[in-house]
Amino acid sequence: MSYYTKHVFICTHQREDGKECCNDKKSSEIFDYAKKKCISMKIQRKGGMRVNKAGCLDRCTEGPVLVIYPDNIWYKYETKDDIDEIITSHIVNDKIVQRLKI
Repeated sequence: MSYYTKHVFICTHQREDGKECCNDKKSSEIFDYAKKKCISMKIQRKGGMRVNKAGCLDRCTEGPVLVIYPDNIWYKYETKDDIDEIITSHIVNDKIVQRLKI
């Protein structure tokens, strides 16, 4: 059994070579938002779920991206509203957000 029921990894990688990357699209800001939101909802905890930063997830041109384990579901997002929908639908209610899934 996993330590967390859901483990969210948000790519916050910044490429130095000038190539496209998730952090160019404000993924660090989104990470901060998602983590604070989950803490305020009291769903980020031991035995519950967790949001972590990730280095390059190698989907730079599709980004910004996040992946949720153990579900192995990848999402592309653009706004805080997208993150709210992923948290409410997928994390809380176990329903995949098809419009954001990649």
